[in-house]
Amino acid sequence: MVEEEEESLAKVKKTTKKSDEKESQLIDIPGVGPGAVAKLEAAGIYDLMGLAVLTPSNLAETTGMSEAVSRKAIQAARKMMDLGFRDGLQHEEQRKEVDYITTGCKNLDNLLGGKGIQTKAITEAFGAFGSGKTQLALSLAINVQLPKEKGGANGKAVYIDTEGTFRPERIRQFAEGIGANPEKVLKNILVARAFNSDHQMLLLEKVSSMIKDGEPIKLLIIDSLTAHFRAEFTGRGQLADRQQRLNRYLHDLMKIAEQNNLAVYVTNQVMSDPAQLFGDPTKAIGGNIVGHACTYRIYLRRGKKDSRIAKMIDSPDLPDDATAFMIEKDGLKDFDV
Repeated sequence: MVEEEEESLAKVKKTTKKSDEKESQLIDIPGVGPGAVAKLEAAGIYDLMGLAVLTPSNLAETTGMSEAVSRKAIQAARKMMDLGFRDGLQHEEQRKEVDYITTGCKNLDNLLGGKGIQTKAITEAFGAFGSGKTQLALSLAINVQLPKEKGGANGKAVYIDTEGTFRPERIRQFAEGIGANPEKVLKNILVARAFNSDHQMLLLEKVSSMIKDGEPIKLLIIDSLTAHFRAEFTGRGQLADRQQRLNRYLHDLMKIAEQNNLAVYVTNQVMSDPAQLFGDPTKAIGGNIVGHACTYRIYLRRGKKDSRIAKMIDSPDLPDDATAFMIEKDGLKDFDV
């Protein structure tokens, strides 16, 4: 009887804590006034978690507050959020919130664990031109709109296009292939053309703003991740600056994925490693910065009979494996090697 009362009390406390977290806003933080809130929202920070993970210097720079006030504000936000450790069972329970988005191809879904790409994760596909990176992106942008029982997430997709590769006519072909209304599908894909790396980073803030305004965004696509960074930061002298900006951008991507339970799919360019004497010399751009930040990494290349080969390069929970698929007029199809 006592144990039951304790469990009941614990549930009440847990529920109360959750409700308090939902009710607490940036304006409730001591020292954070309406002006500071407006500046934080302009910088893409809308909730306590966004404030709690800042450093005092970053908060001071963003809002104009002193570092001492900024430090107290951050500490207050962290106390309200109760940021700390939780046991493995609690973490397992939280992982049940993760949604999956089918690629539209069983072989690819199986490579990714059986259900497709995950929310709260960054999935990277890298490969040479014509390897199928963009076609996979288009397929995901359609499938995210499906109901959960059909392999979707019942949400919209945001497509940040850095190379001018988004084609509405291709979306129409894919949509017709699954029996969907092309106009409705296109309406639920929010497309923006990024013209440089600064614009690309700014668009990420716009995504946060749209989510705050109620847009049911469940998939963020960046095609491609490194094109502008690679073009604007050339030579060894600018390599450190490029990697630092890329690292910050990737961390912002992971933060938006975690906080909003959405999936991030990025394509990446490749280069040929001249030091690779044997085997495939293809390497993804971005080095270890990109490698460590992405949750799942897939290498795409051309196979026999116009097929594409997808190889799992890195994953926290899946074995290294490879599969084949076809890119046809009405979508991605299985291919038996």
